[in-house]
Amino acid sequence: MKKKSLVSVAIAFSALGVILAGCGSSASKSSSSQSANAKVTAVGSTALQPLVEQAASNYQKANKGANITVQGGGSGTGLSQVATGAVAIGNSDIFAEQQAGIKANKLVDHQVAVVGMAPVVNKSAGVSNLSMSQLKGIFTGKFTNWKQVGGKNEKITVVNRAQGSGTRATFEGAVLEGAKAVKSQEQDSNGTVQKIVSSTPGTISYLAFSYINKKLEPVSIDHVKPVDKNVTNNKWKIWSYEHMYTPKAKTNKTANKFIKYVLSDKVQKGLVQKLGYISIHDMKVQKNAKNVVTEK
Repeated sequence: MKKKSLVSVAIAFSALGVILAGCGSSASKSSSSQSANAKVTAVGSTALQPLVEQAASNYQKANKGANITVQGGGSGTGLSQVATGAVAIGNSDIFAEQQAGIKANKLVDHQVAVVGMAPVVNKSAGVSNLSMSQLKGIFTGKFTNWKQVGGKNEKITVVNRAQGSGTRATFEGAVLEGAKAVKSQEQDSNGTVQKIVSSTPGTISYLAFSYINKKLEPVSIDHVKPVDKNVTNNKWKIWSYEHMYTPKAKTNKTANKFIKYVLSDKVQKGLVQKLGYISIHDMKVQKNAKNVVTEK
């Protein structure tokens, strides 16, 4: 009898060990999963980067477990990295449908703000207004001297944005309408363009409203000024949504909570406007991936 009892006790301890080990493994997996969900990397769109960086900083102060890393790169980079699952959030100035090689139906589109973009020139050019056809002529090489469009006798130097830039895609879609841009210097970021145009006589490029400062001359188009109010009703045609894409198949709770925070009234009425963006809630029109604009 004693021998049988000892065997029974040994079996019971063994079973308990297996159960405890299972519980430990389960807890470890759960902890690992929570940890992975707390870490978020957002990549893409230098136009959207300042807003996401500041919002992430504020969000992390209020949510100690969150760990959000924000990186720039063009919209193409943001879309390709979120599409492959390399990052939790892909920031973009363009719709995923507009980027070759991206399966937009595999992504969730969170439109968190709107950004207007305007042509900017060095103040030496002597131009503050152009017609849309003049602007197109400059970026396709038809006009090469500011004198041809009402400015000073000075050579026009075009600075374009790099391939893959959402700002470039938006600008060319609204201005060039399928025409080929003149060969010119290309730059990757809004900040670099800002510095080059402000310091190089005769230069023209284009920037998000939030990057236009007093050292640059923003150019009206057909006497419509590049201001937020004209974007909200589409009188100013060069604008885009700021998208934060997430994968449909791979939910990251922290990413979703962070995006919900960016869409909150606190951020939309505060940080969004402070940094020069337009609240998504202020738009009176809406645009689809084919650039068709309709009333809301």
